[in-house]
Amino acid sequence: MTPRTALTLAALLTTVVPAAAQSPPTDLRLVGDHWTAWDPPTSFPEGVDVYTIVPGDTLWDLSQRFLGDPYLWPQIWERNRYILDAHWIYPGDPLLLGLEVAEPETPAPVETTEVGEPAEGTAEGEVETAEAEPSKGAVEIGAPTYPFVQLGSADDIYCSGYIGEVREEFPYRVIGSEYEFLKPSFEYRGERKPIQARFGAADTVKVGLYVGDIVYLDRGESSGLSPGDVLTAIEPQDIVRHPLTNRPIGRFHSYHGRVMVLAVQQDTAIGEIVQSCHPIIIGSTLLPFEPEPVPSERKKPMRPQTDPSSREALADAATIVLAKDRLVTLGQDHVVFIDRGEDDDLVPGDVLTVYRIPGNELPPIVLGEIAVLSVRAHSSVAKVVSSRHPIYVGDLALLD
Repeated sequence: MTPRTALTLAALLTTVVPAAAQSPPTDLRLVGDHWTAWDPPTSFPEGVDVYTIVPGDTLWDLSQRFLGDPYLWPQIWERNRYILDAHWIYPGDPLLLGLEVAEPETPAPVETTEVGEPAEGTAEGEVETAEAEPSKGAVEIGAPTYPFVQLGSADDIYCSGYIGEVREEFPYRVIGSEYEFLKPSFEYRGERKPIQARFGAADTVKVGLYVGDIVYLDRGESSGLSPGDVLTAIEPQDIVRHPLTNRPIGRFHSYHGRVMVLAVQQDTAIGEIVQSCHPIIIGSTLLPFEPEPVPSERKKPMRPQTDPSSREALADAATIVLAKDRLVTLGQDHVVFIDRGEDDDLVPGDVLTVYRIPGNELPPIVLGEIAVLSVRAHSSVAKVVSSRHPIYVGDLALLD
């Protein structure tokens, strides 16, 4: 089997997480009975749980199998630092999955002796020591090439939002708060008719609701709600248009916080706001909360500005279509939204290079990098992790 054949098989069968735009390593070598781009260890300490990669494996799937959560795949990668690019693993390479920690042995008491004359050949003031022996059974599995870092924070995910359908249905809604019933009652010509507004009663004690406030929901036990359920408060906002084509691609839905169900009735429920990014108002729509871990990655140097991807490669690149808080000039730590997602082979943890294509057939300009934090079918939330120049909505992003 030639290295080219092995590379083709590896590329077809064992990419770690879907990443069609990632370029595979080209310097394969024969290790034992298989070809690989890495330098895998050949021995491990006693008690190590080692798995041999087979065709079709991905770190994503192996994390689901062995750790119970595919989002924890960086933990497997962290234990196997000889893999320099997590997008490419090779059949036949070993994966360290766990290590049994032995109980520490109780050290034997050290015998002490009186200090006498120095041994022959030992200068005064020096201490004669035995030559240290190498630790038996110690095996260096590999040193990290790049630092392993967290690519964002929980707020970057839970206080951002997503681009969804223009007309999206939501199963639950906030229909009231206890503040609407704390105001004094006034009668006008024998009638009690509080003025209603979009956010509830106009003369309510408090309009914007935050952590600790009690709210009432329009669904209860008959709709499957139970005490302890957590719901995400969502505010549908403007339709998002693609900055390059001006065609509508969906509606932006902003995350405003979370509500925990405290008690349920047949058709209503009582909840408490347990997290808030923006004020939650009467009428806020709700979805079941889905936890998402913040992805981690080995942070490599940014692609050199002297070696950008080609114009042809950027023809299928993602586009930054929206910035959180509608910012115009973007830089490091800003959150953005792109028009590629899970159906386009992106996963949390992918790092994309941001480009701008100048006129006059000049090479693309490397602007910075964004890291994918959360994905939906055709869009993703990402964070700018490094920038050389200001980034704008409409710039391109490529997994290269």
